[in-house]
Amino acid sequence: MVRVMAVGIFDLLHAGHLHYVEQAKSLGDELVVVIAHDETVRMQKHEPVTGQELRRRMVEGLKPVDMAMVGNPPGIPIFEILEEVSPDLIALGYDQKHSIDSIRKGLDDHGYGHVEVTRVEGLSDDLDGTRKIIARILDLWPGSKGGPYEED
Repeated sequence: MVRVMAVGIFDLLHAGHLHYVEQAKSLGDELVVVIAHDETVRMQKHEPVTGQELRRRMVEGLKPVDMAMVGNPPGIPIFEILEEVSPDLIALGYDQKHSIDSIRKGLDDHGYGHVEVTRVEGLSDDLDGTRKIIARILDLWPGSKGGPYEED
């Protein structure tokens, strides 16, 4: 049995997220998704729109996902989650900034040299990311800059 681990923020669940977990699940028999801790999201990107527990529940409800869990807060080494998940393969999203080489080195350095790392294909859609969706909503929102009801 091949256990695949996928990681991400999954804020405002969308088609790009579904595509990611579908791609990840196709690489093995069991898919465990690690949802970024709220504090990690704040440090790396932005204030999360939805909290970590709701994001976890939403992702766990996706058909390809066998289990979803919240990752460690900042300050706890990221490699500690591997002990709990025990993956055979880590599937990265097409747009995740993580370098496969740096993850590979970290895995090797922490005794997880047997874990494979791969990057899945992206969804060919212009609304495949949370920030893109928010920008599109703002463009269409009545009265907002660029919205259809903006007055001169």
